[in-house]
This record gives sequence, C-alpha cells and structure tokens, in this order.
Amino acid sequence: MGGALWERLARVFGRGARERREAERILLEADFGVEATEEILDRVAGGENGDVDFQAALERAVMGALAPAPPGVDPGALARAPAPPTVMLVFGVNGVGKTTAVAKLGARLARAGRSVLLAAADTFRAGAAEQLLVWADRLGVPCVTGTNDPAAIAFDAIAAARARGVDTVLVDTAGRLHTEARLLAELKKVVRVVAKQQPGAPHESLLVLDATVGQNAVHQARAFAAAVPLSGLIVTKLDGTAKGGSVVALERAVRVPVRFLGTGEGLDDLEVFDAQSYARRLVSG
Repeated sequence: MGGALWERLARVFGRGARERREAERILLEADFGVEATEEILDRVAGGENGDVDFQAALERAVMGALAPAPPGVDPGALARAPAPPTVMLVFGVNGVGKTTAVAKLGARLARAGRSVLLAAADTFRAGAAEQLLVWADRLGVPCVTGTNDPAAIAFDAIAAARARGVDTVLVDTAGRLHTEARLLAELKKVVRVVAKQQPGAPHESLLVLDATVGQNAVHQARAFAAAVPLSGLIVTKLDGTAKGGSVVALERAVRVPVRFLGTGEGLDDLEVFDAQSYARRLVSG
C-alpha cells in the first residue's frame, strides 16, 4: 500500500474488469465505502484524459463524492444564539477523542473572543469529568460537574452560564455505546432538557467519529443521527491518510456535513474542513 493514492490507482487503473477490481480494492482499503468507491471510479473513467491529468481527475472525483457545501457557508462558523448562552452538545462513543474535541472547540471559541463554560456530562466513562476539568484549567474556563445524570448536569451548566454571563456552554455528553438503545435514549433526554432550559438549544450538535475504525464509524454515525439532531461531524485521528476515505463514507452515510478534522492531540489540531484541500492531501499523500 506504499505511495500516494493517485500513484497506486494510476498503476492499475483501466477500463478492464481486472484493473477495475484492483482499483476498487485500493479505494475500499482507504475506507471510502462501496457506494463512494464506485462513484469515484466512474467519475475518473468518464473524465480521464491520460496519465498526465489522472491525479487532478482523481482529486475532482473525490471532491465530487462529497456533498457540495452551500454557497457562502463556512463549516468552521459555530452557531451563536440571539440571546446567550449558546448551547453546544458534543456526542460520540468512548475512545474517539470526544472530550479532547470539546477542549479544542473551547479553545477555538476563546480565540474568537467568546466566553466558554464546559459541562462534564459524560458520566459513563470513568475519569471523563476529571479529564475535562484538566482541560478547563488549561483553557482558564469554568467547568460544571455533578451527579450521574447527564441531563441534570447540562441543565445546571446552562443555569451557571446564565448567572455568570457566559456566552457559550460546551456540553461533553455521556460517552455512549451506539448499540445501547437505553443509553441513546438518555442522550435524547439531554437534548430535550437543554431545549426547555434555553430557547433554540441545542444550537450545535456535533458528533465525533474516529477515522481509523472504518465501517464501525459509519454504523455509529447512523445510530446517533437516528437518535439525536446533528449539525455536523468532527472526524478525528486524521493525522495520516491511510483511512482518509472514511470522511467521504461518513458524510454520505448520514448526509450531515463534516465541519472539522482532528489532526493531532494539541488544542490547535482542529482543522476546518475544506473539500478541496482534503481531496488534494488524500490523493497526493
């Protein structure tokens, strides 16, 4: 599997069935998924103008497999409620980097001049509240913790933000196994509670997914999208490109836009998603 994606495909790509199957294998191993793989190969075959243009044709095909961004919409522009506090929920199963993503979002908001309060509503994972408290200390922002009821913690956090005049509440929701109906029902309760506590909430509902787990991430995305409203995806662990096709597969699975890419463990390692730069980096390696 050595070499850039376009180089590996260029060595085998052709109109014959054998070459097509090998090209399919390469794209499937990069986690594009069956549907996107077929579409990308069809696009390249339909627009191929020789080896000189193959790399650019593949980049265009990858971009074409993604839903086009609405004109004038910035994926990195986080919502702001007409009257504070803005409430943002962050979902995801344990191990995907959800709590770290909350901290990265907090740092991004702080750099934009917004005041932030964190809510440690992940009561499922041992040590999650302590981890978020450490991040809050590093960011210099308050953090609300509490009982084993995630909805109650979210409720208290909104009340605390209102009392302190804080602009934005970031809720690290309970890390849940996406196959557990009871636990997903608990997340629905969090959504209902924040909606009652603050008009228009949640103003953002972001799902964090691990790019390295392949189709399991697709199953997670579908389960969460069926249970709670989502305004965007954050795809983590994309510091390499071997499984980079998962970004395409995930967006196509739930028709929710990718908003950010997590490319490392630092607070600044949260990249606003741009389809063109993503396609170029993925194809060219």
